[in-house]
Amino acid sequence: MRASRPSLLLALVFAAALAVWALLKGVYSQLPPLPWTAVPTLLLLALGEVVTGVNIRNKIHHKAAAEDARPVDPLSVANMAVLGKASAHAAAALTGVFLGFAFHVLPDLDLPTPRHDFIVSAATTASALILTGAALFLEWCCRIPKDPEEEKNGRR
Repeated sequence: MRASRPSLLLALVFAAALAVWALLKGVYSQLPPLPWTAVPTLLLLALGEVVTGVNIRNKIHHKAAAEDARPVDPLSVANMAVLGKASAHAAAALTGVFLGFAFHVLPDLDLPTPRHDFIVSAATTASALILTGAALFLEWCCRIPKDPEEEKNGRR
């Protein structure tokens, strides 16, 4: 499995933003106001991925506490790497969705409902960006460390 590419994540953001912006042209007036529930949800997911990443990285590099000296399960690390990659892609798509929503309501900020929707979509966009970063961090923490002997001999 290859690491997530930033170019693919950016493409997901822009494609989702463009699609939502275009879709909202016809249906925005029929939608209820955006709820705030996505913001804490995405932030809690990001916190969980950061904590998991730090724990896995410590176990991989044998920095775990003495009482928790169990070796790391390679399958668990692989599962967490897949979770990180999937979360990064999903969070990038969510970033695009709410960014498209924010751009759609931007011209109507003088009205109360579009102003509320802009604030919620901006906060959700920021939360999704934080989740993207946390997911990339989790994915990075699951990398296999290089062998010191191979580094010393100049081999990769």
